[in-house]
Amino acid sequence: MKQKFDVTGMTCSACSAHVEKSVSKLEGVQCVNVNLLQNSMVVEYDDNALGTTDIIHAVESGGYGASVQGETKTQETPKNVAAEEMHHMKRRLIASFCFLIPLFYISMGHMMGAPLPAILLGDENVMIFALTQLFLTIPVLIINKKYFVVGFKALWNKAPNMDSLIALGSAASVIYSVFAIYSMAYAMGHGDLMTAHHYGMELYFESAAMILTLITVGKYMETRSKGKTSEAISKLMDLAPKTATVLRGGVEQEIPVEDVVTGDTIIVKPGQRIPVDGKIIEGFSAVDESAITGESIPVEKQVGDTVIGATVNKSGYFRMTATRVGKDTTLSQIIALVEEAGASKAPIAKLADKVSGVFVPVVITIAIL
Repeated sequence: MKQKFDVTGMTCSACSAHVEKSVSKLEGVQCVNVNLLQNSMVVEYDDNALGTTDIIHAVESGGYGASVQGETKTQETPKNVAAEEMHHMKRRLIASFCFLIPLFYISMGHMMGAPLPAILLGDENVMIFALTQLFLTIPVLIINKKYFVVGFKALWNKAPNMDSLIALGSAASVIYSVFAIYSMAYAMGHGDLMTAHHYGMELYFESAAMILTLITVGKYMETRSKGKTSEAISKLMDLAPKTATVLRGGVEQEIPVEDVVTGDTIIVKPGQRIPVDGKIIEGFSAVDESAITGESIPVEKQVGDTVIGATVNKSGYFRMTATRVGKDTTLSQIIALVEEAGASKAPIAKLADKVSGVFVPVVITIAIL
């Protein structure tokens, strides 16, 4: 049995590799394919050995969320979560830069000969110099707190990912810089300005803010890629009409296209989109099939000819019998192929996932050593 799941909480290749590894360990699982861009997972498994609940539990035990993805209906346009995420990420990015730019100027500007206010210069003002950097860093930490929440949670679950590295790196910079401020204050309290100046040069607030902001730039670009994928699928889904006019009991009825069943007699008037795949039983027309086949010239159709759902009836009036509905229509199969293509991985991508699965633990180990 093949089942598709929505997976939440993944932020990098190490996340997808860990999810894939967790599910692969289950008895009865034959194949697992996790797609980071679409936040989805396709699992082939023996439904006699385990169920969807077991798979979801395996994902959740690794610190992520999962749910069974419902069947995609052609007439439904999915909510573009990626677009909303991109808008939110853009606001985070702009806000982070608003604090990072003055922070970087204050901490590194004097090294490049840039002028600084007199209140930030000199050993006697080193505490003001340090506190200004601290207060500019705190908003960046708050704006990007998601990295700390996700990163330390993954670390706690023994599944460190890229967010864990970000959280550890930026947290280490901030903690050491706060230690330097306390050491600076102690030295100044004892009249040791030289030691205070030394610790004034040991501040790494701009490093923490820079790490978080630059990673957010990468996340924003990644989210844009997700948005384009979702947009392409949404445009395909928008080709299909939302309703169909059927003849039942000798009476014309306009019903939602998902309620059309095989064998229904459907009436298609000039200018309307054909709701499902079928065969003409009465009338004739010219049908624009360019959306499906790419053929720009309308194709003449008459009794006995097949018509494709989502194509446009250009001129005549005809009746047709529905032969393929729901996920069996040509358009639905095209959408399924597009989604499958997006979920599939090239051999180099699979290798990258394997490397990322051990990359984070190795980096943390080397850093500790």
